[in-house]
Amino acid sequence: MKRLIRIGSITAALAGTAALPVLALGPTADAHPALQAQKPTVVLVHGAWADAAGWTPVAERLEKDGYTVKAPPNPLRGLTYDADYINSVLKQIKGPIILVGHSYGGAVITNAVKGDPDIKALVYIAAFAPDTGDSLATLNAKPVAHPIPPVPALPSTYPKQDGTEGTELTIAPAQYSHVFLNDEVNKFTADALATEQRPLSVESANQTSGAPAWKSVKSYYMVAKQDHAIAPDLERFMAARAHATTVQVNGPHLIMYTNPAPVTHLIEDAAHDTVH
Repeated sequence: MKRLIRIGSITAALAGTAALPVLALGPTADAHPALQAQKPTVVLVHGAWADAAGWTPVAERLEKDGYTVKAPPNPLRGLTYDADYINSVLKQIKGPIILVGHSYGGAVITNAVKGDPDIKALVYIAAFAPDTGDSLATLNAKPVAHPIPPVPALPSTYPKQDGTEGTELTIAPAQYSHVFLNDEVNKFTADALATEQRPLSVESANQTSGAPAWKSVKSYYMVAKQDHAIAPDLERFMAARAHATTVQVNGPHLIMYTNPAPVTHLIEDAAHDTVH
């Protein structure tokens, strides 16, 4: 029987492969005619205990509005490695980029820019936005006025490339719907998402962030007001610290899946504001 570990909000306790294909959706219609000649590519980076398919409702809307969209796999093997992998994706894109991260994906995009002048905006969706020296674990340990219950996570082991054994975490499937979706979708959809979730290595939660890109790149932040995985108060703190243009929306942690319209709107606002 697997041992259940309770960790402080998403990946607080310690929470793919780079060969997986990148989802790319080409442009069709044009929601912002003024941007037609220079519309940026939108790169959507998923977080822990999810995969790129969680962006589908948003990707569809962006594609319909004329944006090229890429949703690369986030390896979830360690913050440094994951940021380097996403950076390698960004280097192969020509022209301006709007870089979007959900949950742990926010920590990844914070470290993936590496001075690339083509990154015109960072958009955090219920995401971690670490400063230098922060880790997911230390951020989750920060006291907030309204803390949330610990996220239930099941540990398992996996072989690392150096021959040692690593530990990764998965949300207990029976509680996935409540933690990530606030039970807002039907049981069969929630069960499928729980089955398809990708585990997060303990290293990803413990590795510290480098200099944050939000200090030099204009940032936007969506607070999920009913988030059960990252405390909304922590989201507000990170958004304020990053001086991000901030919106607050009623919804669960996987808000881009349950509430894609406001998420799409914030991304397109970032594109409209920063690409000229």
